[in-house]
Amino acid sequence: MRALLASAAIAAALALAGCDTDGTTSAVNGRHMQPLSDRMQAEIESKNMAKESPILVRIFKEESELEVWKQDRSGRFALLNTYPICRWSGELGPKIKQGDRQAPEGFYTITPGLMNPNSNYYLAINTGFPNAYDRANGRTGAFLMIHGDCSSAGCYAMTDEQIAEIYALARESFFGGQRSFQIQAYPFKMTPLNMAKHRNSPHMAFWKMLKEGYDYFEVTRAEPKVDVCEKRYVFGAEPSARFSPADRCPAYRIPEEIATAVREKQHRDETQTAELISRGTQTVPVKMGVDGGMNATFLTAVKSNGGPGATIRTAAGTIPPHVNPPGFEPPAETMSASTLSLASAESKPASGPRSSVQVASAVPGSSSGVGSFFSNLFGSKAEDSRATQPAEASASKSKPAASAAKNGQSAASASRPKSAPPSAETKTANAAATKPSSSKQDAEPEKNAGSAPSVLNGAAPTVPSSGFENRFGAWN
Repeated sequence: MRALLASAAIAAALALAGCDTDGTTSAVNGRHMQPLSDRMQAEIESKNMAKESPILVRIFKEESELEVWKQDRSGRFALLNTYPICRWSGELGPKIKQGDRQAPEGFYTITPGLMNPNSNYYLAINTGFPNAYDRANGRTGAFLMIHGDCSSAGCYAMTDEQIAEIYALARESFFGGQRSFQIQAYPFKMTPLNMAKHRNSPHMAFWKMLKEGYDYFEVTRAEPKVDVCEKRYVFGAEPSARFSPADRCPAYRIPEEIATAVREKQHRDETQTAELISRGTQTVPVKMGVDGGMNATFLTAVKSNGGPGATIRTAAGTIPPHVNPPGFEPPAETMSASTLSLASAESKPASGPRSSVQVASAVPGSSSGVGSFFSNLFGSKAEDSRATQPAEASASKSKPAASAAKNGQSAASASRPKSAPPSAETKTANAAATKPSSSKQDAEPEKNAGSAPSVLNGAAPTVPSSGFENRFGAWN
């Protein structure tokens, strides 16, 4: 019944989208509604899963991999697919402050309102940074995404083809009734060998805390319930009182069967780590010396092509010409007065309008229309996301409309050069502008939510999430 009502609301949203008067392609051709491929649907079925079953995402920086897990018919999560990450910026370690170019690490809850179909980087999923843990520890920044375009300033950038599929998997899980899904972002796979190699990192205490959640998922294959108290994560807890992120933890218990399994895994891992260290396992440098990373699949393709500068097609998707691999030194003859900087991994040639698709979503605070319908239907589980972007509510940039989109346009055909972004989170609360933006600020500038006259208005990530009332509430 819920899926039927959701389908009816989407149909209503599509009909209303015809009222859009800005001259751009309507949401009927929206990339955010691309169906899952026959290949992916066959893969889902072969793993005893349903298309609408819940998902969970894990990210590993050092390996440059993004995993999508999906609940199978036994009720446990199983690995559906691993996607090579095209680009991420910064070093291993958490995001601390605005402008540090770090991609976030931690546990993030993604509600439908954090799904952005109107992204300037094909499609985007806002991580919701800062979450309750980040805020309790004074960490700052916003608009840190998983998006397309292979370009990152504090984000996890995929190819357009990859983000289209990941976005569709999330969309279908929401249609199936999942109110939110979890992103677990790690510096690396939390194995004994990696813990031994990185033992000298100043972030090791933080990573050991993340490993508690990692181990919980490894032994249960269930999404860990995440809370924060005393400025630290707590996993799978059944508390006697409400958790407060910065305050003392209330008394709580973890089901004994799970607690025992997690302790046993931790003991095994710690024993193996100690053995590896005693055998002389070498440490890795605390600093990588380059800006971020790129999966070997893409790095090899770029090197085989003689470097960036041309569209490169791979089995994992299309690498656009403006991609800037970590540590890549362009030939001297291509250097100019405005030389490519390794400190900014997103330098791109200037181009015309970025987005060929504009979509509409519900007016914030509206009590009627499709947005309200979705809100009432699915409710909200967005406690963190409501506090994620308080000061940036006016930060969305107006973008020029593009007319390049064609009916049935594929993900691969949408890749194109974009203008050069500065460091990650330079967006400020008074940054709303009416001219086209030429920089990627806070990693994901969005179109002005007030630019469309339709009653379905805006798709900016600054709108608080409460169920399906925002971007998902008014797919056009």
